[in-house]
Amino acid sequence: MAFEPPQRLVRALGETAPDGDDWLEKLPEAAQRAVALRELTVERVQVPGGRSSLVMLVRRADGTPAVLKLAPSRARPESERAALAHWDGLGAVELLDPVADDGALLLERLHPDVSVRSLPEARALLEAAGTLRRLWVAPPAGDAAHPFETVAERTGRQAAAMRASAVADPEAAPLVDAALAAREELLVDPPEQRLLHGTFRQSKVLAGDRMPWLAVGPDPVVGECAFDLARLVRDRVEDLIATPSGAATTRRRVKRLAESLDVDQERLRGWTLFRAVESGVRALRVGRVRDAELLLEFASWL
Repeated sequence: MAFEPPQRLVRALGETAPDGDDWLEKLPEAAQRAVALRELTVERVQVPGGRSSLVMLVRRADGTPAVLKLAPSRARPESERAALAHWDGLGAVELLDPVADDGALLLERLHPDVSVRSLPEARALLEAAGTLRRLWVAPPAGDAAHPFETVAERTGRQAAAMRASAVADPEAAPLVDAALAAREELLVDPPEQRLLHGTFRQSKVLAGDRMPWLAVGPDPVVGECAFDLARLVRDRVEDLIATPSGAATTRRRVKRLAESLDVDQERLRGWTLFRAVESGVRALRVGRVRDAELLLEFASWL
């Protein structure tokens, strides 16, 4: 069959990946090879799919349903493989071919159209937080260093881009300065080092069969738990912005999530500020003005 990438993926790679066109050109052949290597039968490409990978619903040779995921190297698929192997199905989707080396991931089939985002907000936050807690484990131990980027390393790259954006857009400069100051303070003495999902939000938690909810699509990083929880704080940001009580609701959400997951409230507030501003100025750089406005207004409440 033809492996046509969803338009959402094409647009996202056009925004963020200079090598995206080359990867997209090679994608049909790479998908054919990955399918043949694993003796899979393809049912369909998942649409609209993600912003960094092609996801196909497949069946294995014995008829077992599964998912095949292909992503460009800048999406760090091998880092995702290592994290899923380390979690071994606890709180996250199960990796079905942990030793494959072609860059494709064969994963347990969940229910791709049912995420915790489909639940009422309070229940969604509760279920998402419970799933996230299970992922916070010590990184792999051993003689060799773990294969994951650290929070300091990832946010260091992001901070450099944020400084450049502040120069180009003086209106965003005060928020950028506040976010960068928060980052510097938070990196001084982190309370723990855990393997984190890295890009956790409600839409990254799907319904499963062996467990009610399982996380998918990590961009793993090692650092403190508050960094991981920060992205969850701003879930449904468009709804928060649309309500007169959005600022108060956000502050209550920070407090509630911090208390429920034993995370320091001020550290969670600081990482929420940094991550919201980073996402906002990145949206500005690629022309997603409306997204940027929402995120920067949200950040101003913190």
